[in-house]
Amino acid sequence: MKKFELLAASALVMMPAIPAAAQTADTTSAQNTAPANGPGQEARSTQSVDPNAASAENTIGDIVITAQRQSQRLQDVPIAVSAFSADNIEKQQIVNPIALQQSLPSITFTKTGYTTSSFTIRGVGDLCVGATCDQATAIHVNDMPLSTTRLFESEFFDLERVEVLRGPQGTLFGRNATSGVVNFITAKPDLSGVHAAGEFEYGNYDSKRARAMFNLPLGDTLGIRVAGTYLKRDGYTFNTYDNSRIDGRDLYSIRGTLSWEPSSDTRIDLIGYYFREKDNRSRIQKQLCHRDPSGVLGCLPDTKSYETTNGLSTLAAVLTSTEFFRVNNAALAPFALQSLYGTDPYTGVVNPADVRTVRIDYNPTYFADEEQYTAKIFHDFGPVSFNFTGGYTRNSVDSTVDYNLAVEGSLAANPGLAALNAFGRTGGAAPFLNGVRQTLIPNGPAGGVCQSAADPRNVGVYGGSSVGCFPQSLDFDRSRISNRQFSAEAHIDSQFDGAFNFLLGGIYLDSLSRDNDYFVNAFGLDYASGILGAASSAAIPGVNGNAFLGSPFYRNDTKRFRLKSYGIFGETYFKFSDRAKLTLGLRYNHDQKSVQARNLTLNVLTPYGASGIESGLNYAAVDFDPTTAGTQAYAFRDVTFGKLTGRAVFDYKIDDDKLLYASYSRGYKSGGINPPVAATFSVPTVFTPEQVDAFEIGSKNTFLSGALRLNVTGFYYKYKGLQLSRIVARTAVNDNVDANIYGVEAEAVIAPVPRFVVNMNASYLHTEITGNKALINPRLPSGGRTDTVIIKDITNASNCVVIPNAGGAAVANGFVTAVNAGVGLRAPTAISGTGTTGAFGICSVLQAQAAATNTPVTVTDGVAVGLNGNKLPQAPTYKWSVGAQYTADFAGGWSVVPRVDLNYTGNFSASVFNLNVDRVPGYEVVNAQIQLNAPDDRFYLRAFVQNLTDNDAITGQAVADQSSGLYTNIFTIEPRRYGAAVGFKF
Repeated sequence: MKKFELLAASALVMMPAIPAAAQTADTTSAQNTAPANGPGQEARSTQSVDPNAASAENTIGDIVITAQRQSQRLQDVPIAVSAFSADNIEKQQIVNPIALQQSLPSITFTKTGYTTSSFTIRGVGDLCVGATCDQATAIHVNDMPLSTTRLFESEFFDLERVEVLRGPQGTLFGRNATSGVVNFITAKPDLSGVHAAGEFEYGNYDSKRARAMFNLPLGDTLGIRVAGTYLKRDGYTFNTYDNSRIDGRDLYSIRGTLSWEPSSDTRIDLIGYYFREKDNRSRIQKQLCHRDPSGVLGCLPDTKSYETTNGLSTLAAVLTSTEFFRVNNAALAPFALQSLYGTDPYTGVVNPADVRTVRIDYNPTYFADEEQYTAKIFHDFGPVSFNFTGGYTRNSVDSTVDYNLAVEGSLAANPGLAALNAFGRTGGAAPFLNGVRQTLIPNGPAGGVCQSAADPRNVGVYGGSSVGCFPQSLDFDRSRISNRQFSAEAHIDSQFDGAFNFLLGGIYLDSLSRDNDYFVNAFGLDYASGILGAASSAAIPGVNGNAFLGSPFYRNDTKRFRLKSYGIFGETYFKFSDRAKLTLGLRYNHDQKSVQARNLTLNVLTPYGASGIESGLNYAAVDFDPTTAGTQAYAFRDVTFGKLTGRAVFDYKIDDDKLLYASYSRGYKSGGINPPVAATFSVPTVFTPEQVDAFEIGSKNTFLSGALRLNVTGFYYKYKGLQLSRIVARTAVNDNVDANIYGVEAEAVIAPVPRFVVNMNASYLHTEITGNKALINPRLPSGGRTDTVIIKDITNASNCVVIPNAGGAAVANGFVTAVNAGVGLRAPTAISGTGTTGAFGICSVLQAQAAATNTPVTVTDGVAVGLNGNKLPQAPTYKWSVGAQYTADFAGGWSVVPRVDLNYTGNFSASVFNLNVDRVPGYEVVNAQIQLNAPDDRFYLRAFVQNLTDNDAITGQAVADQSSGLYTNIFTIEPRRYGAAVGFKF
């Protein structure tokens, strides 16, 4: 029998069959199991199997996986792993990662901010946010690790199987992973003959999906397989502002594989893949907020409501306020857009009380593409075999979205703009503002305000880069990144007849990310840039106000991030008997990271018409040169991390149907570098690596002559330095905490009769932060203390806190009242639901006055709260799923297969602070389908429904920065989808 045999049930992705985890075997079921070859060797088969056939002797078939770099039955692998064959993916309607996580114990998946996403396994996920963060859950395609990928924008197609390994990995897979590995294994050419398959699906939202595959042998040793998918549909979200639908899809993917198998000992696979999407996908489904009337916080930290943040809390509002202009130059006060004690720019705004409905004036744009080129080489030398996986990947993404998911009021009658229009012209009362007037309101306020685009040159509307002129401010953001990666991994695996075998391997990975930017644009930032820049340059000879402060928007700019990593890993296998085996593994990993980054907002005086301010030095007003331009220099930093880790596993087979195992493994993920943040904030420059000691026991069992399969796992993790992020000064920064995690998982498949199969899984998960770690909660910087005063800083829209050292709240309030009076600001007022007061102020002035007057108060960026005992984010205590299907045969070879799946994810917290506003309710998802199969499965018809109850459940959420108003972005499952599909195969 050939050593490259594939499971026949995975030969065609369109092949209608019973899920592999619940698969019935054919009457020649022994041939449905690939040979247990030496470590590292994939099993392949070119046989044709009727997956709907069954026998009383073996009602649940096997699936062969390579989770341990060798071909093994799932039931013989002494680790917690779930596997889905092509048939499993099809029948359980696993079309994307959100659907995949619903069928897995202890696992959640959600979109996150900044065009990213996160798989969380056993409470450990990608809580670290930033360019220098490693993945907690390693993503592999055909065993090749991907440091970044657009895989989760695409749809699954033509997969041989998906393997999900739970727990730390490192001594087998090329990149360290503290939570687990998701390995997508694509279908390879079948050399037995010409095959083709295709499917067209039509559903609600005018959804059109097509998938196809063509397999062609080129002689006895060479074959090619080409597959692709296409999806186009209307958006899931309705925009009442222009009566349009957003969050649609228009994407395609294509994959080609060339395989050469000159002998049963050698195989080479060359794989190329391309993905492209261009549509109005939205990175944010909805924003929720319980509005703060004071404007000091923007949104209150108690509940999530269908309201909009108080616009006076935002950076664009404070920098264009009467109060801020007056502090800078009293002559500028008449030109302010609003007072911080006046009307909220979002007055009258309605946030529709429906997750799928918004009212926005900036519709999203989305572009992403990806290329993957992979080479896999295998050769069996007899005593040892050699495996090589290497390749190149490139991907990019560029997206924009309405930042506040709201429509601000018109500025046509704004008094500040009227003053600018009247006085900001040559010969007028403020001629130095003439350039600002001509740029921002060339036709007067009634003609609309002109606004910057998210311009990588950093000059925006003042340099000719504009999104146009509109009655109101368009608040939007832009997130983009491009990445390329080279990787090469090789390992040799012994196949000795004796008690001892080994695996020894190494990997090198070089990843480079460029232009990892995050922009926030608003007319208020353009206006502040122009007014303040013109005023600053008015006295400079030859300039006379024709200058602005660049960049006229917020930009978090990571110009370049480089990761160079290598690892050496290996395992030894000691087989004491036919039933007992000990596995010992070690790994050394070395990571070198370097980054160039900066934060830009109104940083440098720049002349009108500048072509760009990408490089240069800082220029102060006194030495301003209108013929040149400069900007804030990039901060450069590099760090190196290294660690030795390992694992030990003992497994014992009671008999051929029962396996017990116990394991210990140490997981490791390297640290990274936080983005530059103003020195006034307490943020570590570097965040340290995380390490986990994981203990696991498990049992894999088959009962009732193959009619019942039951696998149970228990685990305990001791976590040190778990990385997690928070938003500080409009930037995601990362900290480290310790935690303990434990839980139990169970997976079962039962076939009470051969044609009726039920699969089930369930998990219990307990997570607890340990140690004395305390962090400042951006939502509630007072830390819950009722004797403090929360300040909204009118110079940067961040919060600080005035804490009394003696005398209680009266001292803090009296001190703020006195200092504020001296700079034209009001006394503190109560902030609803917090038990404390708040005020607009200037944190640096308050801090200086406290020191100068010896007032017994401390002015700091927040009160840290202890996290001990809190739960980790994205970690539901309970999760379970159950699915059932029945195959009904009819005369002439026809069959009908109905299937229903019910998945439940329990409630969890979206933040380590565990406030009520962080709580995400549990939710259920019901999927159903019925499929009519023609004789010999030549074609089929299928009707389906996904999310039958039309649940709008939240999968994750993220709080915005203090200068954005602390609203909550939520990410949801897809709405109810239904439709029909027709497919064929031969």
